Amino acid sequence: MSHPATEPGSHTQHSTPPTLASAASQAATRSALMGAIFLMATSAVGPGFLTQTATFTAKLGAAFAFAILVSILLDIAIQLNVWRVIGISGLRAQELGNKVLPGLGWVLAICIAVGGIVFNIGNIAGGGLGLDALLGVNTTAGGVFTAAVAIAIFLFKRLGAALDKILVALGIGMVLLTLYVAFVSKPPVGQALKNSVLPETVDWLVIMTLVGGTVGGYITYAGAHRMLDSGQTGVEHIRTVAKSSVTGILLTGVMRVVLFLAVLGVVAGGVVLDTTNNPAAQAFQAAAGEVGLRIFGVVLWAAALSSVIGASYTSATFLVPNRPQMRRVQNIVTIVFIVISCTVFVLIGTAPATLLVFAGAFNGLVLPLGFSLVIFVAAFRSRDLLQGYQYPKWMIVIGVGALVVAWWLAWRSFAGVFALLGS
Repeated sequence: MSHPATEPGSHTQHSTPPTLASAASQAATRSALMGAIFLMATSAVGPGFLTQTATFTAKLGAAFAFAILVSILLDIAIQLNVWRVIGISGLRAQELGNKVLPGLGWVLAICIAVGGIVFNIGNIAGGGLGLDALLGVNTTAGGVFTAAVAIAIFLFKRLGAALDKILVALGIGMVLLTLYVAFVSKPPVGQALKNSVLPETVDWLVIMTLVGGTVGGYITYAGAHRMLDSGQTGVEHIRTVAKSSVTGILLTGVMRVVLFLAVLGVVAGGVVLDTTNNPAAQAFQAAAGEVGLRIFGVVLWAAALSSVIGASYTSATFLVPNRPQMRRVQNIVTIVFIVISCTVFVLIGTAPATLLVFAGAFNGLVLPLGFSLVIFVAAFRSRDLLQGYQYPKWMIVIGVGALVVAWWLAWRSFAGVFALLGS
């Protein structure tokens, strides 16, 4: 999304002193980078992650810490490479794909769009549930309101210019409110730390589900694609790219851990969550009473809104060429994406289970497919696509390790889908 105040032609050459223009440009760049960081973090902690965390913590207790740790480590290996390759090349993932193998980028774009639009229905439904918990609003009306807010952000220039600040506010609010619930629930932190490296139980299906929902699909590219809008690309900005990616990864990890601890404190205290009926809301309410339920409403709505923005924006960046003159078209595609998702939500209430299964399979495929492209460019095409940059070998090594895990998880995911369809 473009920032009107920094578009070419928005100021005449003599209307703003050079020092003020430079300061404004630097502020806009910092804002875009912060937006990229929080877009990545909030996209990874959407309504699905809130529900999954409550459900799996109720099932595994402190042992779920191991799954959280695995997802964070995999996220680190993937995002460090994705941000660096996209940041240095200055190209979006699908553009890199088409340069490596004509058509590959469009295959990736289709997978992102198909998975994204189905999961966006779930994000809008999550917004409805959040407003229901917060204000008692009808869930359908709440979902439509959430979609309308997201559309307004992309429709009106002033809101569009404030997008990065909105994402930062949503992210910080989610962390602080969940941190409060984690504090009052008094989780067994020592037990969680022990289980993160020596788990009492290891459930690979849980790990696959968590990784697919927090690393796969559009989430892999949300922050990196947003970073391109800052203009901080190329070898000369490698330090900025690296610092931004690490900050985003740490923020994402904090958000995941704090939410897990909040639910763990409730479960460890003997509360039995009904995993078939909004277990995350039950956990917040059990920890902090009526206030906790309202806090959950705010957290869920913030997670839903930021995920609607992230899924729609990132999907649009895969469908529209990365050129300044195409930013208006990109905004229109983003809005259409939200409208379609919201319309389907109103008609059927939520995403059909079968579509969600297939979307999950697409997400499981998108992660290794797109990441294979990133590692290939880093290892073999740095001379032409990365401006001759000497790519760190240690990053390629950890990237290859993450890639092997991603392909294995994808295989297990598709095997589970085919088994489900055959039964």
